[in-house]
Amino acid sequence: MARFQAEFDRRGFGWWAVEVRESGEFIGFTGLDEVDEGLPFTGVEVGWRLARSAWGHGYATEAALAGLDFGFGTLALPEIVAVTTATNLRSQAVMRRIGMTHDPADDFDDPSAPEGPLRRNVLYRIRP
Repeated sequence: MARFQAEFDRRGFGWWAVEVRESGEFIGFTGLDEVDEGLPFTGVEVGWRLARSAWGHGYATEAALAGLDFGFGTLALPEIVAVTTATNLRSQAVMRRIGMTHDPADDFDDPSAPEGPLRRNVLYRIRP
């Protein structure tokens, strides 16, 4: 958490905690991050990581939309991207629900991932 806060202070954006509004239960995090070096594209990425028990409740979609709103409304970013493995169909569905588009020509093999099903990644994009 200290690293997340330091990055947020330095850049003006980063990761936020996600809590269930009714209970205050911490279920993961969402936000914006700079694309890792070594990938075949640059920019700012919206992302989310939620506990499995939080899947299927719309939290990822709500959180991702908040990230887009902050990125476009507050930071005036020209584009936001999202990346996931080609096998992560649930995250790809969230990306489509929030209005992102996918061009298969942008798909890539993650150079930091070992050979196997997690190496192939898909790239989604959205502009304001």
